[in-house]
Amino acid sequence: MNSFKESAKRQDFDDKITGKALFTSDLRPDELNYCKVYRSERQRARIMSICIPDLQDGILIVDHHDIPGVNRVPIVYDDQPFLSEGEVNYIGEPILLIVGRDKNIIQDTADRIRIKYEDIEPVDSIEEAEGDPEKYHFADGVSSIEYSFSKGDPDMFLNSNYKTFEDTLSTGYQEHAYLETHSFQSCYRDGSIEVKGSMQCPYYVVEALKVSLGLSEERIRVIQQPTGGGFGGKEDYPSIPAVLSALAAMKSGKPVQLIYDRKEDIVASTKRHPSTITLRSSLDDRNMIKAMEIRVKLDGGAYAGLSSVVLQRTIFSATGAYNIENLRVHGAAYATNKVVSSAFRGFGGPQAMFAIEMHMENIALKLGIDPYDFKIAHLLKDGDLSATQGRYPSRIKLHELAEEISEMSGYMEKRYSDTSNDRFSKGIGFSIFFHGCGFTGAGEAELLKPKVKLRKYKTGEVEIFVSSSELGQGVLTTLRKIVSAELGIPFEMVKNSYPDTRYCPDSGPTVASRTILIVGKMLQDCAKDMKARWEEEEFEVIRSYEYPKELSWDNDRFIGNAYPESSWGANVVELQVDKITSEVEIEKVWVVYDIGTPIDPRIVQGQIEGGIAQGLGFSLMESFEVMNGEPMQKSLTTYIIPSSRDFPRPHIKLIDNPRGTGPFGASGLGELPIVGIAPAVASALQNAINKSIDRVPVTPEYLKELMRDAN
Repeated sequence: MNSFKESAKRQDFDDKITGKALFTSDLRPDELNYCKVYRSERQRARIMSICIPDLQDGILIVDHHDIPGVNRVPIVYDDQPFLSEGEVNYIGEPILLIVGRDKNIIQDTADRIRIKYEDIEPVDSIEEAEGDPEKYHFADGVSSIEYSFSKGDPDMFLNSNYKTFEDTLSTGYQEHAYLETHSFQSCYRDGSIEVKGSMQCPYYVVEALKVSLGLSEERIRVIQQPTGGGFGGKEDYPSIPAVLSALAAMKSGKPVQLIYDRKEDIVASTKRHPSTITLRSSLDDRNMIKAMEIRVKLDGGAYAGLSSVVLQRTIFSATGAYNIENLRVHGAAYATNKVVSSAFRGFGGPQAMFAIEMHMENIALKLGIDPYDFKIAHLLKDGDLSATQGRYPSRIKLHELAEEISEMSGYMEKRYSDTSNDRFSKGIGFSIFFHGCGFTGAGEAELLKPKVKLRKYKTGEVEIFVSSSELGQGVLTTLRKIVSAELGIPFEMVKNSYPDTRYCPDSGPTVASRTILIVGKMLQDCAKDMKARWEEEEFEVIRSYEYPKELSWDNDRFIGNAYPESSWGANVVELQVDKITSEVEIEKVWVVYDIGTPIDPRIVQGQIEGGIAQGLGFSLMESFEVMNGEPMQKSLTTYIIPSSRDFPRPHIKLIDNPRGTGPFGASGLGELPIVGIAPAVASALQNAINKSIDRVPVTPEYLKELMRDAN
């Protein structure tokens, strides 16, 4: 019997009897082999020779010669090899695989492999990449990916006698730190491959297997296992371990399991893009911004990955929640010989919002105006155009958000009351922001072309078939609620399981705050069709995405609706700084969001609390440093992430603003909580220590340096 089918039976039994989810590492099919990736220890080098020791029985080596198809990860630029072809471009790049039954023998074999390198001078930073564009490239000789767009006539005001203010803000790497590392298991039988694993986007993995193995889609089956967190780190990157495990299964003829240890996962997997963003604004005599110029620089790492898409979201988000009528934006993502940067919750939004919010704060402080009042004066309102000149499809309630959070937190009173003492300085900060939901521009309709399917059975039960992955965010619950509510049947009568590409259509990746907005709406429309045919005993309904007629997008000029819908938020953070240790204690956090209609209030609360904690970690403690291409933090002991005791539970309020574009008026939520928290923290710190914060994370070392300079 197929060992994967047997393991699936055991999983069903355990789930039904014990309620225990079986992760990839829990699967134990017969004749299971294990796989270890041998990785580059050099930042940039040619491989001159590889010395493989005598192999014990049952041990085999897989290298790029064993790839029957194309040795490139299919994503945007297709420049990253699954296994090195003779040159390595970052520490941790895969070179070959060691496969066998015994993990100790596999490790011993790896320890005895010797590689002779010829080092090539690396590119270590954005500055080096800018200074010598010919030194290192992404695909096709591209050393940087660049985009520009404009709105109005910025030159009329930027090159005049108007008051001008300029800031440069930067953000660092962030490690996803999901609790389950990258994990895959593959089985090759009769010319077909079956892959199970921890992932966000099953059809990305299908495409990677098609390209690398040279198989038709009919011979590929991908099944998402219960997944211990993703946050974007399991969007595009899982294509690599999935293909590596599949190659090992093909060559060995046995089921193969590939599970990264924590150090390997941190060193080799993708990170949030470090950013440097410079903003220059011209103001008139009424202290209103007449024009703004923004320059975005991202560190893309060794391969292009999703840098082009992250860069687009960063530049489209660069003006935040403000109406800037005259605007020029330029963005570039640079090739460097460091770990690849890619998707991370917020997808460039946290970098953009930190920059614009601190710029607005700093202008206000230099003018002697309260930052809250200055920001309120520039907020978008109904009828205003976005940075890309699109008209927002739903009402904009930013002023209501701002007023609500100010009242909840007592912001104005606390901002100007001095409660500091000899030991502690207290501060309070405010931020207001948005997140565009769904794929960029017309990407949903033109690139993804998502489909969903509902099936009704004779019993009256209904089953959902989508490729949307459960990552702990509750999609297995929320999509069932949408369908059951539309059909008017009990929740228990609607079934939804982890995606299996044998049965589920490609409804698009689980990214971009799109699952409820896009997939949920298609399922609601399916349910409406099903309700009209309810008397039929057993049938299926399939729906494809249709681009809303009221939206438009010019992808050549970046004009129109950059996103199908937006969600909006405001934060206030109250904190104190220990003047002796430079430690920061977050005392209170307030959150007011406009996410349309919440589908499940408890899931919404969990998403907000988790996203705020992750954002506070990004703001204060998650320091990931790379020196000479090598990560300095390689464990969750040295890379510090928040625990439940580090930060208080936020005070949360949602305002009512149903969307016509989402199911039952819902919009996207997943990424919004992390997008705007860093500038609220930095604003509060500036208020506490009276010194400018120009980067995150704001570590105690950085704070101590600022306070020492102040003294």
